[in-house]
Formats: sequence, structure tokens, C-alpha cells
Amino acid sequence: MKDNTFLDYNKIIQTIEKLEMRISERFPQADLQQVCHDFLDLSKTSKKAIEWIDKPNIWLRILTYGIISIALIGIIYSILIIDLPMDKFSIINIVSMLETIVNETILLGAAIFFLITIENRIKRSRAIKSLNKFRALAHVVDMHQLTKDPHMINEVCHQDTNNSPDRTFTKFELQRYLDYCSEMLSLIKTVAR
Repeated sequence: MKDNTFLDYNKIIQTIEKLEMRISERFPQADLQQVCHDFLDLSKTSKKAIEWIDKPNIWLRILTYGIISIALIGIIYSILIIDLPMDKFSIINIVSMLETIVNETILLGAAIFFLITIENRIKRSRAIKSLNKFRALAHVVDMHQLTKDPHMINEVCHQDTNNSPDRTFTKFELQRYLDYCSEMLSLIKTVAR
């Protein structure tokens, strides 16, 4: 039975490609088409990153477990070759030795934890970098919507100032532009999941 909890990344990329074509057909001079193209490139790169993250890093795991094994073998060997004279044991020597053993165990545990989690930390770092790119792209799309209010067209009480943006689109074009921005934001959210 096929697992339906995951989205088909190839179909999402096809949808982004189609959106880019629709934007370029309707608004060939608009920067939104370039933003969508950048989004498409980022999505393709993200697909490769997801595939890399999903695969276990065998060499890193072998190296990690090799280092842990060598450390444990070294500790066991050093314990076995120690010659402890039983006649010179005192309470102070026992407490001192226990303190050293506890400290070394804590340090060894921390080192093993660090080595075991290194693969996840590397993968998490790469995923966060990718998510930050999508977040920045979402902000760019959001900025494209700032001056695209279709209700401002043909308003009787509306008066532009010297610094007002040029409104060259018709009301229908502005609505389509905002629709494309909404579609792109939805796709960004879907890909970033």
C-alpha cells in the first residue's frame, strides 16, 4: 500500500514550473517571474538536499563508531594493565579513585554523545539553511504584494502623491498578480514542509 502522508516532490516542482509559465505569459516584464524562477531553482536544490538528508552518512557513522570503539578498547586495556596493590588501599585513595572514575565516565559519555549526534547536527544545520532561504523568498513575494491593491484603481477619492507607486496594471491584472503571489506563498509553505 502506498503511503499518502508524503507529497510527490516532482509534482510540486511541475506545479511551480507551470506557475512560472503563467506569470511569464501574463506579466513578462514583472520581477515576479524572476522570483518564481528563483523559487523553482531553490526547490530543485532543496529536493537534492532532502535526498541527501534522508540517506544515512555511512562513512561518518563508520568513523564515529570506530573512534568510540578505539576509545573504549583503550580504556578497557588501561584498566586491565593497572597493577593495584591491595595492601595500600585507604579510604582517601578509594574516594580519589572513584572521583577520577566518575569524572572520566562523564567526559567519555559526553564525547560519545557528541560523536553519535554529529550526523544529525550536520543534517539539521543544512535543513535550517534551506528553510531560511524559503523564509527569505516568502518575504520577497510578500513585498511584491505591497502596492498591488486592486481596490485603489478607479477610486474617486484616491489621489497619488509624488512618491506613490506607478499603477500601470488594470484591476483584473492586479487581482491576477495577487493570485500568483498567493499561489507562490502556498507552494513555498508546501516545499518548506
